[in-house]
Amino acid sequence: MQSTANHLWLLSDVLGQGATASVYKARHKKTGDQYAVKVFNHVSYLRPYEVQMREFDMLRKLNHKNIVKLFAVEEVGTTKQKVLVMEYCAGGSLLNVLEESENAFGLSEAEFLIVLQSVVDGMNQLRANGVVHRDIKPGNIMRVVGEYGQSVYKLTDFGAARELEDDEKFMSLYGTEEYLHPDMYERAVLRKPQNKAYGVTVDLWSIGVTFYQVATGSLPFIPYGGPRKNKEMMYKITTEKPAGAIAGVQNRDCGPVEWSNELPITCRLSQGLKGLLVPILASILEADQAKCWGFDQFFAEANDILHRTVVHVFSLQQATMHKIYVNSYNTTNLLMDEIFRQTDISSPNQELIYEGHRLAQQLTQQLQFLPKTTEDRPIILVSAEHKPPIGVAYKEPEVPMFPPKFDIINDANLAKTVTSAVHQLLRITQSLMKCQDFILRGIYWMVAILKEECRISLQQVTTLNLKLGFCKSAMLRIQKLYGPLPQMNATEVADLHVKLQSVLDFLVNASHSVQSSQKQLDVIAVDWSKNSDAHHEDNTIGKVEVLLEKVSAVHHQLRRDRLRMKLQYNDEQIHKFEKIKMGIYAKKVVALVREDCVQKYKKLLVSATNWMRTACDIRQQLRPLNSQCVNLGQDLENYEAHLNKILDVGAARLQGEQQPVTKSPAPADCVEQKCLEMTIRMKQLKQEVEDVTRELQHNNMIIERLGAVPKPQGV
Repeated sequence: MQSTANHLWLLSDVLGQGATASVYKARHKKTGDQYAVKVFNHVSYLRPYEVQMREFDMLRKLNHKNIVKLFAVEEVGTTKQKVLVMEYCAGGSLLNVLEESENAFGLSEAEFLIVLQSVVDGMNQLRANGVVHRDIKPGNIMRVVGEYGQSVYKLTDFGAARELEDDEKFMSLYGTEEYLHPDMYERAVLRKPQNKAYGVTVDLWSIGVTFYQVATGSLPFIPYGGPRKNKEMMYKITTEKPAGAIAGVQNRDCGPVEWSNELPITCRLSQGLKGLLVPILASILEADQAKCWGFDQFFAEANDILHRTVVHVFSLQQATMHKIYVNSYNTTNLLMDEIFRQTDISSPNQELIYEGHRLAQQLTQQLQFLPKTTEDRPIILVSAEHKPPIGVAYKEPEVPMFPPKFDIINDANLAKTVTSAVHQLLRITQSLMKCQDFILRGIYWMVAILKEECRISLQQVTTLNLKLGFCKSAMLRIQKLYGPLPQMNATEVADLHVKLQSVLDFLVNASHSVQSSQKQLDVIAVDWSKNSDAHHEDNTIGKVEVLLEKVSAVHHQLRRDRLRMKLQYNDEQIHKFEKIKMGIYAKKVVALVREDCVQKYKKLLVSATNWMRTACDIRQQLRPLNSQCVNLGQDLENYEAHLNKILDVGAARLQGEQQPVTKSPAPADCVEQKCLEMTIRMKQLKQEVEDVTRELQHNNMIIERLGAVPKPQGV
């Protein structure tokens, strides 16, 4: 037990250790509140006094939510050792978070963005005060859990920090070798004499390495054997890195370096975020300090990501999930351009559906007026053209086998690798199942929309049939009343008959096409229902989760065994049995994913491809049909108006010819004459209505009869 005037701690409650100090979890003597105390050792006092006081002064002037807070500077009892009393971060360091088995392939996108926000805001505070940290790494970024359970990350360990403006240089060496700028690495690690001075951009290199590690779970530059064992190759990789490359790995001794310009497929970040992050990493992981970005540009680009809105989009034909990072003030046409960049579906061919309804694509509408999307409620994207399926992009992790030899250290390391692989397999299973959810949801909405379009098309066909009947009725009335059509020659009359017959032929074909489409949609609906029932009964995720719990329990047991280092005979036998059980559990997980989940996913993908091909064909048939219905309807209205005009002219002429040249009849005779004319006119109207009704019934019988005839093969 050690203490100061106000705090006490156990030497066993160590939180971290460095070359000049150790950090312990302490409690306030009066309140019992938890704090972190940094106790400096004798090595720290060998440094110049101004260097010793630098960290105290730095923390006093830095007051920010993303920088660990300094509360007091105290001394240990009789030894007079300096102690910094600081904010206690119960979540440990970012390095602790990354070392958890579930984060072996990097943090989730949501957590990564929190890290990005925290580091950018913390570094912005440092630069505003003219401070360069010089030891940025996951181990010096602490995590606390906020009031609502969210993570907050804070920069700590300012022992190497110093005040430095953008145009100033320094010569002293500080930092951790995996995160050191190559210029500093050459002198500090390889011990090669050089007279280079270093600027504030060395922090940007460290930030780039840190962000890559947070995104992927591993360091960006790895020589064969590891950075600590192959230092010359480590320096060679970082200094010979091609422009634009963000990672380089040497997989065999004296082998070539495999460069990468993008984040790996195992990374948990979306393609949308990767596209914004990779250019930043490429520009700050630049060995030439003259070519490296400055902090102003880094802050501008990083904050641009953080202030964007995410639109979740699921491409139905391609079966791919996308996150589109846009600004809320952007317009729909920019969103469609971003969708095109990620899906290769051009803007004119994009159809957006949200919760079963088509989204009106007003190109100048601001995106803030779009409905809010989430990972579980995305916009469904449908292409007007056929698009081949792509599916979920994933790489199955390797699950190592335990060697029969008992090795307490190696077994613990392998157990962590196996547990990490099972976590990744669970995420793959969840992604495949979610993809199936969206496929089924999108198909359901697509079928419902197409059925409604078919109903509207049949309604248009019926309306067109009525207009055709009106035209034929007008022609019939003219012929009955006046004989041959006046004001029209024989050729014009023949052309009119041909046009009306072509409309009737179109109605027959259109009715057949729509009815055929309805039948195809009914078949899809039945097939969809079977797949939907099978999908909702699937419990693969639950099975993998149960096996993951068992694997994690064994991992914790083997890790505890490692801490003991030496086991009794019975404990050793239990250790061996646990190792065997972990291998069995892992094999079951792999079998569930490969033979169950993946196979069902592929089967649904094939069905969905066929469904969408049919749906796409139906839409391509309905759209010109509807357009043609509108055009023909307008033509028929013009024909009817022309025929009615002829009818009116003929009636006026006939009335003029029948006008008697006699004296006007008496009023009583006029009334009687009008009643007679009205009676005759009513009889004519009755006859005309009966003629129209018979004509419509005849047309409908033809349409129904021809619509019921199966379409010949090859037509």
